[in-house]
Amino acid sequence: MNGLAGKEVHIDDQFLHVDLIDGRRISTPISWYPELQQASLNELKRYVFICDDTGIEWTSLDYHLSIENMMQFQKVQDVA
Repeated sequence: MNGLAGKEVHIDDQFLHVDLIDGRRISTPISWYPELQQASLNELKRYVFICDDTGIEWTSLDYHLSIENMMQFQKVQDVA
């Protein structure tokens, strides 16, 4: 199984947190995802993992997010 496979998603007022199966947690500012930031709590709770758990989908929002891209985007932001 891929080390970037997700296990659980948590969203608070500032961050999108994704717990990975290997024990790591990726946290990125929720403001990076305007569609998610504007969604209701009920919509945010209705996610599913896709693509062997390496992506997250919010079907009701028609929004998809790759865990790998989250990590790459985080690195770019850290360098800037």
